[in-house]
Amino acid sequence: MSRATPKNPSPPLLAVRSKREDVPATLKMVIAQGFLDRGRKVVEKGGYVEIPVRCNIPGLLVISQDSPIYYRRAPDLAEAMSDQLLPEEMELLPRGWHIQGDVIVVKIHPRLDSYQDRIAQALLNFYPRCHTVLRDYGIEGPFREPVRELIAGTRTETVHRENGVTFHLDARKVMFSAGNLNERMRMGNLGRGEYVVDMFAGIGYFSLPMAVHSRPRKVLAIELNPNAYHYLCLNIKKNGVERIVEPVLGDCAKVTPEGVADRVVMGMVQVTDRYLLKGIGALRSGGVLHYHQTVPSLMYPKRAVCDIEEAARALGRRSEILGCIRVKKYSPGVVHSVVDARIK
Repeated sequence: MSRATPKNPSPPLLAVRSKREDVPATLKMVIAQGFLDRGRKVVEKGGYVEIPVRCNIPGLLVISQDSPIYYRRAPDLAEAMSDQLLPEEMELLPRGWHIQGDVIVVKIHPRLDSYQDRIAQALLNFYPRCHTVLRDYGIEGPFREPVRELIAGTRTETVHRENGVTFHLDARKVMFSAGNLNERMRMGNLGRGEYVVDMFAGIGYFSLPMAVHSRPRKVLAIELNPNAYHYLCLNIKKNGVERIVEPVLGDCAKVTPEGVADRVVMGMVQVTDRYLLKGIGALRSGGVLHYHQTVPSLMYPKRAVCDIEEAARALGRRSEILGCIRVKKYSPGVVHSVVDARIK
């Protein structure tokens, strides 16, 4: 008697098969487009490398992957503290946190104040290489600085490494968004041989990936926050790109140059529209603008696109929208978006 065929067989697990020398570029593209399956590891088989993906990708060799290797299950804070909290308190436990170098950053519900030390210790048990836990209360002030409390450990300075770039930072003083990883990697593929102006450079979020991987002719990295500027200068040196990146401590409204750039990055959100005339004005004819902004989900990407079109018209210039990307969810009903536009 023949065996019955399952009515709903599981879909095959897919992977991009790549030559070893092509892996860095292929992996960057897969991550930038949001196709990477982060539940499986990149593996080498038969002289080729298999990059796990969630769907077929035109232009790449996508195969059905046999014997995938999975990452271990993410730590479960509720399971670790199940004998310490009441059922209603368990529902308030954080379900996610960020790791910056060897520092863990976590939001904790106010009703769990008395448990913050135990939560911190549980997180440190999950990640033995980490030594510090910071409780995150959000962002405030004109410099959009984090408000964070040290609840475990003593040192908040750390070194965060990703995509071949080293970021030195103080996790208590400056922002570093894990949700912007894909955009940082995308910027690492742009700007070769160009003059780039990074108007809100921070500690080098976008300037450094460009300088390390694409080697622009010059990156003018402008930052107003003295704390961020300190780490920007340090990171330029540590990544060996002093000949490419020129740091400038100052207000973009005052120090952004005019008519010199092939590409302008405006990596701030919420207030970015106030500087659009400066950003567009910095571009040569045919240059490309990367405009970051928070917009209501129902108005994505129209509102950000309109910002660019109106600012270009005000300067007597024309804009061509090249693409729009949802970087991440910013808050309920609001997305962090980036619009790429060519300015003529």
